[in-house]
Amino acid sequence: MSSGPGQSSKATFRIGDWSVNPMSGQMSRGDETVRLEARTMRLLLCLAENAGHVVSIDELLNQVWQGVIVTPDSVYQAVTGLRRLLGDDPKQPVYIATVPRRGYRMVAAVSLTDQPAVTPVTAQTAANDAFGSRSSESPRVRSASRLYTRLLIIGVLLAAGCLSLFLLLQPHTTLPAKTVVAAVPNPKSIAVLPFLDLTDTMNEEPFADGMTEELIDKLSQSHALQVASPTSSFYFKGKQVTVAQVAKSLDVAYVLDGSVRKSGNTLRVAARLVRADDGFVVWSETYDRTWDDKLMIQDDIATEVTKALKASIN
Repeated sequence: MSSGPGQSSKATFRIGDWSVNPMSGQMSRGDETVRLEARTMRLLLCLAENAGHVVSIDELLNQVWQGVIVTPDSVYQAVTGLRRLLGDDPKQPVYIATVPRRGYRMVAAVSLTDQPAVTPVTAQTAANDAFGSRSSESPRVRSASRLYTRLLIIGVLLAAGCLSLFLLLQPHTTLPAKTVVAAVPNPKSIAVLPFLDLTDTMNEEPFADGMTEELIDKLSQSHALQVASPTSSFYFKGKQVTVAQVAKSLDVAYVLDGSVRKSGNTLRVAARLVRADDGFVVWSETYDRTWDDKLMIQDDIATEVTKALKASIN
């Protein structure tokens, strides 16, 4: 996309299958609409404006987190969240590709969206189009044409009024109370999505899966929380789905996701809690541990996350 940040920040554009509207903070694909946080939208715009080119971590920090002091891990988490919203797979990306030790590149096609203006059509305009407007006709013919047009409009209005009256007189059907209640998830329900393996060699998937199972187990021990089963959570592993789709499918109010990274002998586990109804992150934390006992690390972090989530959800 050739437009700069100032232009594209207002223009609606397309990224792959998604139509992005920066002004409303939303993107849509078919019947699906996803709301993005302001910083997530800035990240998407930055990558889209540099489509096909590698954007370094430093460049993203300067443009997306301008004036805010954060670590590169904030970029990793933000890109992970954006990928999940786009339904992208980091191992086989169709939107955002990771360029090891360099940054990220938007690989999807990006283009501005043309929105032709729609001219409203009034009843008189429709009548004129239907019967023509001939200045060469005689006054008697034009008078008859105008009378016919008025009668046509009156007929349409009368028909619309009769239909409205008929609908008003129809008995209203009230949905059973249990149907309405079933559509609203338990406010203290949560699903844990499989954690992502973002290590350089991407060979710590067993640890990431174990981290996910340990979190589900710890959260399930709390009687105050309703937790989706491991089978339900792992069904979405590797699938291109959004947080909203997961929450709707599992009928939960919150979704917990995260990632696993490794640098030397240090393991970093990042976790965040997303509220499904509006897509906002209500809690996030990063845990650094020495790479010694994997089981102890999983138990330690799962315990801390469980305590934090209980407080956030309550």
